[in-house]
Parts: sequence; C-alpha cells; structure tokens
Amino acid sequence: MLVLVIVLLAAWLILSVVGFAIKGLLWLGLIGVVLFVATAAIGAVRRKSLRR
Repeated sequence: MLVLVIVLLAAWLILSVVGFAIKGLLWLGLIGVVLFVATAAIGAVRRKSLRR
C-alpha cells in the first residue's frame, strides 16, 4: 500500500511540474497539485489508522 501511495505522489508531482512548465497546460498543474495533496492526506490517514 505504501508503495502505491509513493508512486501516485510521484506521478502527481510530475504532472504538476509539467503543467506549470507549459503555460498552456496550467490546468494540468492545478489538477496535479490537488491530486498530490489528496493522495498525501489519504496516505497519512490510513497510515495513522494502521498504527492503532
């Protein structure tokens, strides 16, 4: 599960960088940032629940 979260975070980070680097794809950067934050939050919540 942790590997999947790390792979998703890397994918969203790459999408964000590409989206912000190419001005025509600004929407791609915004989507990448939103998905990065959502994946990080879900990963953190699930990791905390597994510790209990």
